[in-house]
Amino acid sequence: MTLRSLQLALPLLAAAAFATGCHSTHADPKKGAASAAPKQDETHNLIRFVKNPDPAPALGINDLDGKPISLDEFKGKIVLLNFWATWCGPCRAEIPDLIELQNKYKDQLAILALATDEDDPVLVKKFSQKAGINYRLGMSSDELRVKYGGIPALPTSFVIDPQGRVVQKHIGLNDPSIYELEVRALLGLPFDGKVDYFDDTGQVFLKNAEKATELPGVDLSKLTPAQKTIALRRFNAESCTCGCKMTLAQCRVNDTGCSVSKEMTAKIISELSHAPVKTAAPEK
Repeated sequence: MTLRSLQLALPLLAAAAFATGCHSTHADPKKGAASAAPKQDETHNLIRFVKNPDPAPALGINDLDGKPISLDEFKGKIVLLNFWATWCGPCRAEIPDLIELQNKYKDQLAILALATDEDDPVLVKKFSQKAGINYRLGMSSDELRVKYGGIPALPTSFVIDPQGRVVQKHIGLNDPSIYELEVRALLGLPFDGKVDYFDDTGQVFLKNAEKATELPGVDLSKLTPAQKTIALRRFNAESCTCGCKMTLAQCRVNDTGCSVSKEMTAKIISELSHAPVKTAAPEK
């Protein structure tokens, strides 16, 4: 289904998509999407940030008024980079919360919303005026989405700290209270919760899947340490044939439901586990 046909079918799909997000075949051909990290802990208001975050890729785009948008102009502020579309129900649903968040932290937070290029810029501008959007808008591009690791569903939001580093990624409709907790934590303000830190092994940037020692749906328990090392190298060297243009490791992280990458990784594990064990030659 193309994005345009999805737009026409939106009234029928809204109920199903509302709880998660709108899948974008143009941005990423895969059908599934995994959350970057567990959602808010109901007991402790747990939020999670990347332990050693990567710098946010440069945008290289203009806003809807034709003015260049650079992340450098927001240094010292938190940036919420939001990929969305006017036809996406979950994207529209979170707009009032983003407006309120921008109002509340207007001097410390910059929300940037980039519409997919299936949208018409003129219609996006009209939509934003009608919705009362008070944050900056621009149009995304294929190149930019690739820089950010592919956008598996809409909305997808990246949280960028005051030093310009990506500390979290949220896929699908997000609880707005989580955004505020993250903003307050990054600003050093009091908040009702605690922060946990995690290593990015592909949850935020897919390129970091090469750092993973475990992958979703991949059982490495039957391999020796040496075989496991070989398997992980192959997962990062060989491409999945599902059409995603990703390595097997990246595909497993990006789409846990992909049967192709699951079968291919299982085949590699089987080959390694049944390979003859090499023994040292006897001394003469």
